[in-house]
Amino acid sequence: MSGLDSGIADAVVAALLFGTSVPLAKLLAGEISPVLLAGLLYLGSGTALLGFRALRRLLFNREIRREAGITLADLPTLAAAITSGGIIAPVLFVIGLRSASGASASLLLNFENVFTALLAWFVFKENFDRRIALGMVAIVVAGALLAWPASDARGGGSWGMLAVVAACLAWAVDNNLTRKISARDPVQIAAAKGLVAGTVNIGIGLFFSGTHLHPGGIAGALAVGAAGYGLSLMLYVLALRRIGAARTGAYFALAPFVGAAAAIAVLGEYPGSLFWPAASLMAFGVWLHLHENHEHFHRHDATTHDHGHRHDEHHQHTHDFPWDGREPHAHPHFHPPLSHSHQHYPDLHHRHRH
Repeated sequence: MSGLDSGIADAVVAALLFGTSVPLAKLLAGEISPVLLAGLLYLGSGTALLGFRALRRLLFNREIRREAGITLADLPTLAAAITSGGIIAPVLFVIGLRSASGASASLLLNFENVFTALLAWFVFKENFDRRIALGMVAIVVAGALLAWPASDARGGGSWGMLAVVAACLAWAVDNNLTRKISARDPVQIAAAKGLVAGTVNIGIGLFFSGTHLHPGGIAGALAVGAAGYGLSLMLYVLALRRIGAARTGAYFALAPFVGAAAAIAVLGEYPGSLFWPAASLMAFGVWLHLHENHEHFHRHDATTHDHGHRHDEHHQHTHDFPWDGREPHAHPHFHPPLSHSHQHYPDLHHRHRH
């Protein structure tokens, strides 16, 4: 599987896992305070990934690095990403789930992809074209329809929907900051986010809401967090590395539709009259994103860096250490100048000007 195909697969599976977690978190939102629930979800994520990382080190040859670890220079970026996406965003999202329907809240998650793309394009200078821009317009209009009070059959969900949109903005900041360090071990990044954000939010939640917790609710939140936040986030970081922030967001836009379908099936919610027009507009926007084809002649400048890689056309080099032939592996390596043309997304090696 090529790097492009792998990035798409990572983003799609991440979307399926996170989308399914939304109605499950909705079930827990009435039993546990928002801050405490957010903390448990992320703690479940971090704990599961920490265990996975320990198992990976036990099973594989420790002498050959498979991924590049987080460095001291990465810590400020990682801390900012954790604050935005691990502490602020999940609290806003769980607050929103308390008053908005699960189906509408799920579709509103498409705003994360819109905000992620806008930041990637105008702040971090990823390329985009008219097709992608039109898709974003369709998603924004659909989100506006969902935010209209009549779109939530339960009524009174507008403030909850605004909280979900605010959470999406915080997650978008997190996505673009994480993109900057996506060359590092995705398990280590996701585990750090989960453990730090989970501990902080649980501490805040216990301080304000006390310790009256049902064991079943705790176990449920940890399990949902392990899959819907932990494994999903690990795959999302891999996708950021391979196809860039804006494109990852486009494929991750499948998550809201998965969540909406699950909410209708699991929660038995009846969507309002504007739900289906909004869903159609969002589907059109996602379709435009998925049919992008970006190809042109481009140049790679000489560079030296460290990340997990396979020996594809961008990684033709020798090794000054014993190598068992397994891929991917990580080590500092040099890229000579290279000019060619092929379809590409803004991964680690294609973040160039146009």
